[in-house]
Amino acid sequence: MRAAADIVIVGSGIGGATLAASLAPSGRRIVILERGHHLRPSEHDRDPEAIFARGHYRPDEQWLDGTGRAFNPGNYYNVGGNSKFYGGALIRYRAEDFRPLRHIGGTTPGWPISYADLEPFYCEAERLYSVRGKTGDDPTEPPHARDYPFGPVPHEPVIADLRDRLAALGLHPSSVPLAVDLERWLSRARTPWDAFPDTNGGKRDAESAALTQALAQDNVTLRTGARVRRLLRGAGNRLRGVELESGEVIEAGLVALAAGAVQSAALLLASADESCPTGLANRSDQVGRNFMNHNCSAVLALHPLRKNPSVYQKTLMLNDFYLSGGPGGEPLGNIQLLGKISGPILRASSGLPGPLADWIAARSIDLYAMSEDLPNPASRVTLKNGQIVLDWQRSNMQAHAALVSRLKRLLRKAGYPVVVAKPFDRRTPSHQCGTARMGDDPGASVTDSFGRSHDHPNLFITDAALLPTSAAVNPALTVAALALRAGAHLRQHDLAG
Repeated sequence: MRAAADIVIVGSGIGGATLAASLAPSGRRIVILERGHHLRPSEHDRDPEAIFARGHYRPDEQWLDGTGRAFNPGNYYNVGGNSKFYGGALIRYRAEDFRPLRHIGGTTPGWPISYADLEPFYCEAERLYSVRGKTGDDPTEPPHARDYPFGPVPHEPVIADLRDRLAALGLHPSSVPLAVDLERWLSRARTPWDAFPDTNGGKRDAESAALTQALAQDNVTLRTGARVRRLLRGAGNRLRGVELESGEVIEAGLVALAAGAVQSAALLLASADESCPTGLANRSDQVGRNFMNHNCSAVLALHPLRKNPSVYQKTLMLNDFYLSGGPGGEPLGNIQLLGKISGPILRASSGLPGPLADWIAARSIDLYAMSEDLPNPASRVTLKNGQIVLDWQRSNMQAHAALVSRLKRLLRKAGYPVVVAKPFDRRTPSHQCGTARMGDDPGASVTDSFGRSHDHPNLFITDAALLPTSAAVNPALTVAALALRAGAHLRQHDLAG
């Protein structure tokens, strides 16, 4: 069976949906392929036991780690991709992130573009995702040509008090830019949004924002349950389309790969043929390499005599140590609040007895310390008998340890006598990036700065696989901005006329 389209987009997450929204006005026939299905309201979607203890939404899938051990990844397959479960933090990379930057663990390579090249598309992405934020409070905030479309989500009283306490220590706490319709989110149940699936449009995620806009055009079609088996080469070095697991072939003049950094790399590797025996777009031998995922820890601050009744506490961040703080002035990373943990969430992650977990959760403020993971060619995605092997070689851990230590000391000074930390494990590649990085040198990168493959002129990659570095903030807004930049380039050149 064969079908045809002008443009096939593989994946409906932030990268794929945002590209679709950008290209929809072109009038070209666009088909978006999503291997999963729509998330629908159910008794599970606001149930912390179902989500955190039973893993109701985790895929029935096994990857291998670098030692060959199987694990179940927290990589979701549904319309909207991983953004359906994200915390909605849409933060710009700092201007310095685009340049070579010395860290405790090494020096980043820099990007082939500057912050100024991406800034207009950051503005566009913030409008598309209705980001709520405020400029001026964060000394590391890069220049904005436009302010955020909406003001910040207000702090709940306990979080406003924490902000005052941190400011009294000479720090610069600021509001997290959030893509959330708070009133709509809370209209169903008063829960946090980190890791809870969006089934009512309360988050401005890939589905509710970009995909909805794209599908408003008659020339754009979404197909669910359509898993791509491989990309197909045609004449010369051009692709002719994709093959689904069903055996159906969809031919297209342009293929955009946005399945997520792990799955996009896996698809390119699985698409090897006689002319490209190591995989498509892989003349540089860089496909799958330089996997990055951030070094993260949960930090709980507790005062036994003060309760924290906050619901949507993820409104505060601290970047005082983003560009400095190490022993030689090196960057340490970002600090932001987690969604409020509950007793069931804490029990699932710690194994604590129920009554103790409930008591702690009722009194804790929950933070997220995040440090940059540096690119390393040995940190990579490969295939073994068709199964994904993710050999994540973590880096820059000394910086992360220093960030967590600094945060714990500050929280004690701010009036929280009990502070504990727990690092996140390898099972959740929620900030996956780097496996098909962009660059000017075709011998050392997979795509150019617009996401076009060096090897195949009608193949674009528009997810976090492109990122040359991981920075130390959530990558979703940068992925959206890069997709909008790719879309503008395509409209001006390939789709012109």
